[in-house]
Amino acid sequence: MRIDIVSVIPELIRCTFEHSIVRRAREKGLLEVNLHDLREHGLGKYRQVDDYPYGGGAGMVLMPEPIANCLDALLAERTYDQLIFFTPDGQTLDQKLVNRLSLSQNLLLLAGHYKGVDERIRQHYITLEISVGDYVLSGGELPAAILTDALARLLPGVLGDETSALTDSFQDGLLAPPVYTRPADFRGMKVPDVLLSGHHEAIENWRHEQALKRTRERRPDLLDEDEP
Repeated sequence: MRIDIVSVIPELIRCTFEHSIVRRAREKGLLEVNLHDLREHGLGKYRQVDDYPYGGGAGMVLMPEPIANCLDALLAERTYDQLIFFTPDGQTLDQKLVNRLSLSQNLLLLAGHYKGVDERIRQHYITLEISVGDYVLSGGELPAAILTDALARLLPGVLGDETSALTDSFQDGLLAPPVYTRPADFRGMKVPDVLLSGHHEAIENWRHEQALKRTRERRPDLLDEDEP
């Protein structure tokens, strides 16, 4: 998979791709992440990329020309499965969407900044708009890093245990059950006996029951109305 990220401040997230799972994916040649500085396409002597909004008001808006020039250059090199823009009014990012996007070969991510981007860019170029939650960030760089990390762990061959990602929260519509490791007795708090039993069917039943219980208590909105 190849991911291209266009940003006014690419250094803001560069380090997030140099560690942990994303780094492993890149080192294995399973994921390629390229950061593109929008200011390289800025206008004039000072490489301007933003201007005041028409109609007045606070904040600055990313101008259409630098973004269009950058996107046109990238689109001339390859075809992208999706050109994604991060915005509070986009589709909420969830595991189902991540799963679908993980099947892509090439993704182009536009990280907005300041007050937003000129609406004409959204209308002409963007194929998918994504929100990471009902709150406002300074820009789309962190959401771009979030999506990249979520995608990397789903790529075959990235995780040491191929089944690990399949047991994450939300993959089966439920939150993950509690997990334990050694010691079996920590300050008088003991690991549930079933996890020490070696009875795999009983363990899986316990985990499913605990996942249901936790989901019902913490995220009942995830459950179907007919879920017992």
